[in-house]
Amino acid sequence: MFNVVLAYGMETAFFRFYSKSDDKETVISTSLISILASTMLFMVVSLIFQDGMARLLSIDPKYIKYVVFILSLDALVIIPFAWLRANERPLRYAVVKILNVVINFGLNVFFLLLLPGIAASNPDGLLAALYRPNFQISYIIIANLCASGVTLLLMLKPYLISRYTFDDKLWKQMMKYAIPVLIAGVAFTINEVFDRVMLEALLPEEIANKEVGMYNACVKLALFMTLFSTAFRMGIEPFFFSHAGTANPQKAYAQITNYFVVLGSVILLGVVVFADVLKVLFVKNPAYWEAMSVVPIILLASFFLGIYHNLSVWYKVTDKTRYGAFISVFGALITIVVNYIFIPYIGYMASAIATLMAYGSMMVLSYYLGKSRYPVPYNFRKIVFYLGVSILFSILSFYIFDRNLIVGSILFLLFLGLVYKLEKDTLTQIFLRQKN
Repeated sequence: MFNVVLAYGMETAFFRFYSKSDDKETVISTSLISILASTMLFMVVSLIFQDGMARLLSIDPKYIKYVVFILSLDALVIIPFAWLRANERPLRYAVVKILNVVINFGLNVFFLLLLPGIAASNPDGLLAALYRPNFQISYIIIANLCASGVTLLLMLKPYLISRYTFDDKLWKQMMKYAIPVLIAGVAFTINEVFDRVMLEALLPEEIANKEVGMYNACVKLALFMTLFSTAFRMGIEPFFFSHAGTANPQKAYAQITNYFVVLGSVILLGVVVFADVLKVLFVKNPAYWEAMSVVPIILLASFFLGIYHNLSVWYKVTDKTRYGAFISVFGALITIVVNYIFIPYIGYMASAIATLMAYGSMMVLSYYLGKSRYPVPYNFRKIVFYLGVSILFSILSFYIFDRNLIVGSILFLLFLGLVYKLEKDTLTQIFLRQKN
């Protein structure tokens, strides 16, 4: 939630104004100054009111300084990362992101697994001085802080080359665009995490702990769809903005959505078919397998969210982000209401259904609101066909044939064959384009 608030929609606003402005340096400079100022304000206020921040974040007050610094460092790289994406530099973007994960993971392994043994075997050594018993939480936070610090150092270029001119008129326009994106981001966070909160609040404690544990474990299998949707959105969002001023950009938007639906349908069916194989790798505790019934529902919900992000291009390129806020708040209300009504009766299944209903309604609402305001010639029949067949085969494989791997594999191969037959020409064009 704090990451969303500290970004306050400025990343999306940056894409929009950077792509359509002739004075791109002023857009960069104004965005950097805005994020710098808001981040410094957040740091000062948080450090002055440390106890209040600790209660708000539900963490030990002695850790609050570290957490504030981590949140601030992460906020300061929002515009530099957006600048990389806007300038179509995916390799550097990916390298820095991966390096952040590697540093974080590597330091955690060192502090938590290697350092205790090193200190025990050589108590007078230099590294032993770093070891503190019962310091595990601090080590985890320090690892995160180091990773965020290195990331900022690697992303300093926009700060170093900026001429630091602030255009207040431009900033007001950007904020008018960004604030609804912030509201949408907060609503999205509610959709993502509020189901766990309500499970804990509406069920008896001993039942709630078990339900949340099972639900969290099995939801991990939706990570495949989430990663695909996120990677697709990260790559394609700058394209949406940069091509908004070209002749007939709607045709390109429609084609991109077709690609997403085809690939997403394959991933949906593939994960559902091989769910019993994947659960052994990702859900280590067999006691949690009881909640596997939510996997197809959460996968489909994540797929709907991905389609929604593609459909949302209409209000982003027409500067009508207030519609995005409205749609996201509507989805959040569905999440809250459905969870509140049905959790006492069906537990975590209510949370899965609520997520599906929220993202499904957001997808449909965005499509119908966009039809009259920014018509995009989506191939509706193709989208419904691939989505329908993938869902049908998923139901057959998972629920009707009870996850029979042979039946599921046959259905998956049939679907792949169908995709190849119908998309052969498109696949050939893409292959030849890449080859050339």
